[in-house]
Amino acid sequence: MQYKFLVIIFISILVGDVHVFNRRIGTESEIKTLLNIKPIFISSKDLARSLSSKIYENAEREKLVLYISGNKVKISGNSSYIIIDDKPFQMTQAVRTEENDLYIPANDFFNILKTSIMPGVNFDPIKKLLEIDVIKYDITNIAIDVKSNGTIIRLGTKKPFLETGISSFINKHGWYYLTISGGIIDTATINTGITRGVVREIQSDQIGSTAQVAFKVGTKVLSHEWFQSLEPNEIVITLRTPIANRDKYVEEAKARWRLDTVVLDAGHGGKDPGSRGKYGTKEKDVVLDITKRVGKLLAQNRIKVVYTREEDVFIPLIDRTKMANDANGKLFVSIHANSNPNSKVQGFETYLLRPGKSEDAIEVASRENSVIKLEEKTQQYENLTGENLIMATMAQSMFMKESENLASMIQSELDKKLDTPNRGVKQAGFYVLVGASMPNVLVEVGYLSNPTEEKRLKQSEYKQRVAESIYEGIKQFKFSREKLLVKE
Repeated sequence: MQYKFLVIIFISILVGDVHVFNRRIGTESEIKTLLNIKPIFISSKDLARSLSSKIYENAEREKLVLYISGNKVKISGNSSYIIIDDKPFQMTQAVRTEENDLYIPANDFFNILKTSIMPGVNFDPIKKLLEIDVIKYDITNIAIDVKSNGTIIRLGTKKPFLETGISSFINKHGWYYLTISGGIIDTATINTGITRGVVREIQSDQIGSTAQVAFKVGTKVLSHEWFQSLEPNEIVITLRTPIANRDKYVEEAKARWRLDTVVLDAGHGGKDPGSRGKYGTKEKDVVLDITKRVGKLLAQNRIKVVYTREEDVFIPLIDRTKMANDANGKLFVSIHANSNPNSKVQGFETYLLRPGKSEDAIEVASRENSVIKLEEKTQQYENLTGENLIMATMAQSMFMKESENLASMIQSELDKKLDTPNRGVKQAGFYVLVGASMPNVLVEVGYLSNPTEEKRLKQSEYKQRVAESIYEGIKQFKFSREKLLVKE
């Protein structure tokens, strides 16, 4: 009997799940596999649980996104590619779809993780054992400085390395490579470093016990060299370039980032009146007036203004950001007036595009989004709910920090000029912001459902104060953004 018991245990190990030792957080867990299939395929959902990773799933399209070590990993059913922070990696086997889950070829997947973003992962396919160790990186950060005759790159390190173990070269495709034998690199931090000067792109990899950093250079490099500094510990790379080329690139970069076109969106319009006040005030009229006042102030300061509407006309929500993108706008500001069943509620707030976290935010977004019932083509919004809205906001994540800054500045300026309550910066899923390829916010200037605030929003002097506040917020944002472009 004892012999049979041991055989049963041995067989269960051969066909059982992958066992996980996560030493980072001190846990053990199991990951389901597809039985009787070689190579080993593991459950992506179990993997997310074992790594304590966030997961966003689009079951209908057989796609999901995992956040591993701060990196976004996209997995698609029936595809042999995974995307890590927009960089594709190919596996030898395609992902399989089984029982509402995506099963990943384990060996390929963990090899990719180990050499890209997670050097502490070790997978033994024979023992079906996954170990995740705490890694102490010794190449930890990056900074890039631009000088008149070139670019200086500083890689922060925890220790000096053998000079004979460091090598560098530039290939014919314009990539500068630095290889550090014995280095363990924090790829998540290095890959998200801010590019400046001749550096257009940064890619780092952990290849076994060797760290490699690659820099895509955008112009001719006359010479390159590196040296190690001990106080502080760092590897310093210098890329010398012709001064004329450097100046031309800086001017081109300034032109791309200079905030010269602002798109102003007056909410509602035409057959869509928006909110109505006790005394008959219509949101569409109030916000059009305020929007034109903001535009006039911007135009007086030589900023090009594009209006999504200048008259009392109906514009579908999804067309508004399309107009902004077509006009090459650098900023999108949608202006609205709020409403609430409780007539005592008053104040101003500014919103970002993200799924709503509070009941109030969700209620406001639902009211503003309800305008789609008046549109002829409503099917274009069918997928902008739940997980798909999360995916849409992820697509705009590159503008999220700037949008947060803009919202904060506008809110601060409104607080200076208005006596009504400051209801803060919030987030909600506004359809009108989806698709804007630029920093974007939605401003709710007050509550028409509050009789006192309705009276104020009918007054020319009050609307001018609101407009000046929004203008000052945009001006502050413009200054904060363009001061980074001052030629060194």
